[in-house]
Amino acid sequence: MDNNDTNAFYDAVADDYHLWYRDWDAELEREGLNLRRYLREHGVRTVLDASCGPGTQSIALAALGYQVTAADPSGGLLARARQNAADKGVSERITFVQSDFQSLPNHVSGPFDAVITKGNALPHLLHDDQIEEAMLIFYELLRPGGLLLVGMRDFEPLLEDRPRFVPGRVHDEPQEQVITFDIWDWDDGPPVTVTYNSFIVRGSGASYRVARHPVRLRALTAAEVEVVMSEVGFTDIRLQRDRWELVMTAVRPG
Repeated sequence: MDNNDTNAFYDAVADDYHLWYRDWDAELEREGLNLRRYLREHGVRTVLDASCGPGTQSIALAALGYQVTAADPSGGLLARARQNAADKGVSERITFVQSDFQSLPNHVSGPFDAVITKGNALPHLLHDDQIEEAMLIFYELLRPGGLLLVGMRDFEPLLEDRPRFVPGRVHDEPQEQVITFDIWDWDDGPPVTVTYNSFIVRGSGASYRVARHPVRLRALTAAEVEVVMSEVGFTDIRLQRDRWELVMTAVRPG
């Protein structure tokens, strides 16, 4: 079975991850306030961020007083997240562990008040049984009444047109201009997958250089995720759209 190792991609882009945001510091503040709306309703104090990346959600939540365990399989991203947490003065509220979804029970011990995975991490799981295993692990790591929050791109509205070119950001930095964009390569599968070819172009004047970083995702839909959530026992499943991201929440019944 294809385990879709994404570490090469994320290790390669770890130091450039902020380039996908217009303003990463502003994104931190926005993420913290947005997540707190969900967590407040469920009496959350402890959070497992199961795909912490460079720390966008973990750092934001730690700054708001939550106790966070931050996991990611990419050593490069974890190193960046640790540095970012130190820069923001919240390292004492975050425990970092290197783990993918399936290995979480070997590295963390619950129960947690909330488990979150954002940044489109869940679609890196290409097969039904991998998604079901991850959902079951999230369920078992939550306390009764605990909250699961999944943030991902909903591919449902993209499956018909299958876009190829996806614009990113233009950063006008002091010494050079940095441009990001994606070229998407679709594969009919089954299941349908899409490879993001993420391009970073740097330069000034007439001289630019380009780097391409590919990573593969399943074209996962909200309906598919909702079915698996229900099958493993989650209730009160809700969906809300936030810019490009679909936020799904569910509760482990108490």
